[in-house]
Amino acid sequence: MKNKTTINSIVIVGGGTSGWMTAAALSQHFKQQQVAITLVESSEIGTIGVGEATIPTLRRFYQKLGLTDTDVLKATCATCKLGIEFKDWATKGSSFIHPFGIFGQGTKETGFHHYWLRAAQAGKEVPLANYSLGVQLAAENKFAFPSSKPASQLEIYDWALHFDAALFAKLMKQVALANGVKLIDAKINAVDTNSVTGDIATLTLDSGNSLGGDLFIDCSGFRSLLLQQTLNTGYQDWSQWLLCDSALAVQTQVSDDPIARTISHAQQAGWIWKIPLQHRCGNGHVYASQFIDDDQAKSCLLKNIDGQVLHEPRSFKFTPGRANKAWNKNCIAVGLSSGFLEPLESTSIALVETAIEKICLSFPKNHFTSQIVTRFNDVTAAEYERVRDFIILHYKLTSRDDSPLWRYCQQMSIPESLSRKLEAYRHDGTMLTYPWEIFGKDSWLAIYHGFGVIPDKYASKAENMELSYLLKHMAYMQSRVAEQVAQAPSHKVFLNQTCQFSSQ
Repeated sequence: MKNKTTINSIVIVGGGTSGWMTAAALSQHFKQQQVAITLVESSEIGTIGVGEATIPTLRRFYQKLGLTDTDVLKATCATCKLGIEFKDWATKGSSFIHPFGIFGQGTKETGFHHYWLRAAQAGKEVPLANYSLGVQLAAENKFAFPSSKPASQLEIYDWALHFDAALFAKLMKQVALANGVKLIDAKINAVDTNSVTGDIATLTLDSGNSLGGDLFIDCSGFRSLLLQQTLNTGYQDWSQWLLCDSALAVQTQVSDDPIARTISHAQQAGWIWKIPLQHRCGNGHVYASQFIDDDQAKSCLLKNIDGQVLHEPRSFKFTPGRANKAWNKNCIAVGLSSGFLEPLESTSIALVETAIEKICLSFPKNHFTSQIVTRFNDVTAAEYERVRDFIILHYKLTSRDDSPLWRYCQQMSIPESLSRKLEAYRHDGTMLTYPWEIFGKDSWLAIYHGFGVIPDKYASKAENMELSYLLKHMAYMQSRVAEQVAQAPSHKVFLNQTCQFSSQ
């Protein structure tokens, strides 16, 4: 690769959520540099379309495009998501919520969980969840916009959306087209490469026309038409840690008031999701095919959902892992073409966001160098591995031994990066952090605690106050959280007053 490659034209292959998110963001980023952006998708080819649950980073993404939370809630038939409830994961009958927020009120030097642990060891144990406003709102199915100027840590929580992925893609498409992106509705019959450099040169369309570009973005989904099929980039298979390799998805009619959280319900050979929208409910079963066949998985899914089924369950297979390089030659993969990790923590769209952000950061001007490509690939690899470790943690910590899947997970070796984190926390509550992590300390705390992992000791700095004062302050924190929950409207009332779906 030449030291400096100029970009005057970008071709995005594939629409759907990832393609149109990429088109919307890049058309805004390159607006002043007059880079031509073309997106090729065929209206005859469907998309996977199960990415209906998100994490809070998505809100920052669309806000940069000039959209408000209310805009997106209305346009995508969305509901509010305060976190994920994990049922039967630690043991059968167990349940806990991983919130988008924090626990309690710590200090700059000492995390709240150390104070909580000190109080618990003194015989004053109160559920950690009682100190999280996000958890308590989710548990009570209440919602209000967080305060823009919280008076204390006890008022801090974040939120995300459950949305119709097709409607969100449509919204992104509107933004992109308004910014000058050109759409070509066509199938790609062939991809031609430069015989000297190996770069992608042109796409041959089913119309007979050819389309060239300087930079190609592969948003073709699991097919990975450019990155893998054409450039043979290679793939890292992580199925030794993440055994689930199949999924079924089905939509049902709304049968109850929408809840303000995603539900992940562990089963014998995987887990079932429930994602409430305003106009329907999304459901799915992620499972390990070596322990259950497709018909059994379908039966398990249909037995565990409410409401009338709207269509036959759709199935797809995947290999958990990532591409060896997300950026190879003049091609960058975004979304499923770059890698896939099961949707346990709703990270698929988040990894699309971070890929787009890295593309924008890689182009302060319309050119790139080999050093930029290397940096992009290093950061992408780290991001995927951090998410991988977080998801593995959910399986490794289970105490279930009632089926082959869960017994395997308990006994499996884990990546060294995860092992160091787990050992540090178990020893004295230390929260190790690595660069490029999507999930912060309170997310890790929620999972540790939800699975019953308690440190052997707390930090000595948690002794910086009298125990009686600490206990009094913790009682205040618990009551303050309860007061705010009592004052908040129900999720249904919030939706009715703020953001009922608009088809306009």
